[in-house]
Formats: sequence, C-alpha cells, structure tokens
Amino acid sequence: MRQILITNDDGIHAAGLLALREALLPFGRVVVVAPDREMSASSHSITLHKPLHMRKIDEDIWSSDGTPTDCMLLAVHGIMKERPDIVFAGINSGPNMGNDVSYSGTVAAALEGAIIGIPSVAISVAAWENCRFDYAAQFATKLAALTLEKQIPPRTVLNVNVPNVPGNEIRGVKITKLGRRVYRDTIVERTDPRGKAYYWIGGENPIWEEEDDSDFTVVKSNMVSITPLKLDLTDYKNMHELEDWKAGLWQSVKKL
Repeated sequence: MRQILITNDDGIHAAGLLALREALLPFGRVVVVAPDREMSASSHSITLHKPLHMRKIDEDIWSSDGTPTDCMLLAVHGIMKERPDIVFAGINSGPNMGNDVSYSGTVAAALEGAIIGIPSVAISVAAWENCRFDYAAQFATKLAALTLEKQIPPRTVLNVNVPNVPGNEIRGVKITKLGRRVYRDTIVERTDPRGKAYYWIGGENPIWEEEDDSDFTVVKSNMVSITPLKLDLTDYKNMHELEDWKAGLWQSVKKL
C-alpha cells in the first residue's frame, strides 16, 4: 500500500489540509502530521531547545506543537513505520511564490521531505481569504499519480500555486520560474499598557515584477504554476567570478 504524508503550516484544523487529505485517500494510506496552530512564515526552523509533544486526533492524524519541519521529522522518523512514497505540504491558504518561498513553512516542509529523499510537493491557493480548495485538491490527485509514476528528480520540490477561481476558469498549467516581489514591509511601533514599546512587522499587500514565465504572471493569468525548486543554493556563475578575488584575499589574510 502506498504511504502518503501530509503536513502544512496553517495548522491541523485548516480547511486546505482536510480537503487535500480527502482527495488523496484513494491513493493509499494517508498520514497527517501538522502543527497544532498556525505556523505561517516559520520557514525551515527546527525545534532544538525544548521537547516536542504529539497528540493523536484520529486514526493516522496527529498534531504537534512543533514547526512544519518538526512535523516532517516526527512523521518520517517516529510515527510512520514505512517510509512515505510521497509528501504533500498544503493546501496552503495564500500564495507561495517568488522570494516568499524562503519564508514559507509549507515550502520548508516539502524541502525537508526532499532532503530526506522523498518526492515532495508544496501546493497553495493564491488567495488569503475565501479560498477555493476543491480544484486544488483535484489537481493534487492528478499530480500525485503522475509523480508516483515518473518520480520527481532527486532533491527537488514541486512548488504549485493554484489560482483562486472556479475550476472552469483555469486556463491551463505552466512550468514557471520564481517571480520577484517588490517589498513594501513596514514596522509598526506601539506601546503596551505598561508603557513598553512593542512592534508589528507588517506592510501593504505585495506587488510583483511582471516577468514572462514567472509564477506570479502565470497565476495572474488563471493558470496553475509549477516551479521546480532545488535544494542547492550555490551560485555557480559567481563561483567562477569570485576566483578573481582569491589571490587578493589570501594576500590580505596573510598580513593579519
């Protein structure tokens, strides 16, 4: 029997998580291990300085007080006796596109799956409110079947973003690159009742640079975006350019 692992960063009771589980049940055993609360923007953090607790919600459904990455590790190395055949992270409320993938707990959980060597998919609906999960869940089943048949390249995550429109308005699927967000974040300073300052990190809704074949441009066109993400962050082009620095750096170091 196929073993499917699902997690997210929106929490164990998130509607997207439940829709994804229901859609994937026909494929085999579906195990859900997810945070007990929302952990959005937790990135790839791992809990090292306190114990983690698990709570069994139902058969093959567990919550944890850890991060999405913690949930992946607890599931693969603790709860599941058989190695998962595929990992799905999602369905996330809100897009995970462009630079924002570096903050995403959803994408980080899928990346952890790829690090372990399991084919992994992160899937999101590109809206923060009134999300339509039905089409995204159906799309996940098709992608699961294809992924299990063809296999994702090693150490690669498929990052999927689905437009928040009715299924009959989806215009197709496109393989994309990460877009570039224009950041307009601000720090809001306020004072608590004791007179101490506290801060909110906020800002206006993001805007994106219009680029052909970027995830943002494709989703804006009502197409599903699939972006393959590699774990290797090495900038190979600049490796060669930095060779010119090497001699000067070494001479400077010898004088210290």
